[in-house]
Amino acid sequence: MHWRIRNRTLDLDARCLVMGIVNVTPDSFSDGGMFLPTDRAIAHALELVRQGADILDIGGESTRPGSQSVSLDEELARVLPVVQALVQQCDAAISIDTSKAVVARACLDAGAHIINDVTGLTGDPAMADVVRDFGAGVVVMHMQGTPATMQVAPRYDDVVIDLFQYFAKRVQSLTALGIAADAIAIDPGIGFGKTREHNITLLARLARFNELGCPICLGVSRKGFLGKLLDRPLEQRLAGSLAAAAFALSQQAAHILRVHDVAETRDLVRVWEVLRSV
Repeated sequence: MHWRIRNRTLDLDARCLVMGIVNVTPDSFSDGGMFLPTDRAIAHALELVRQGADILDIGGESTRPGSQSVSLDEELARVLPVVQALVQQCDAAISIDTSKAVVARACLDAGAHIINDVTGLTGDPAMADVVRDFGAGVVVMHMQGTPATMQVAPRYDDVVIDLFQYFAKRVQSLTALGIAADAIAIDPGIGFGKTREHNITLLARLARFNELGCPICLGVSRKGFLGKLLDRPLEQRLAGSLAAAAFALSQQAAHILRVHDVAETRDLVRVWEVLRSV
């Protein structure tokens, strides 16, 4: 298993990669506002690299449940200076969490490597062309509805089968448009248009998605379903986040972990790597 992201190829058989979250927003569910100033976002990103992040995922628009979209100019003003600085100051791969093709193009022009799109490249008809033209890596996420509506009574016939079929069709469509198959990773979108039961079922059966042959990017860090399951506020969900990640690793069903708590997750991955090699 490998993932081609522009001029790099990431070996996903060697170890699970850690993707550190950098929210350059005032309203993200976990750390909204903390890193909105450009200098704070850059400093936070560099600290995540120091803690062991392989990838930095930079987002300028919150996609928490109930959130509203921001203007193109505002999103660009938030993320582009951060990307420009980080490309010069660190060796981590740079991912851009956006569903706007103009933002994606500008950040890729600045040296970013990956586009992480919560709409699965369906929200902007130009996005697939941008990814193809740059040879960028892409994370294709599943979301039912939009961030503003996704948690209003989400329903599936069978959440695992429905998502499997969705990803199979998306991969087929994107490769037909010229995006390399080995550039595509998938993300089941835990918490994006799913109930607590949907999220738990997806995690328990995550290994099914290995049949698609794509790297799996998993984002469970501090998510609301953990708060409901454990009756814990945001600041007390680290143990639950690590437990979910550890289960996914034990099933060999996560190749990239998208997290807020990089140091702790890196420790988890390291211990798992050692134990599986014995």
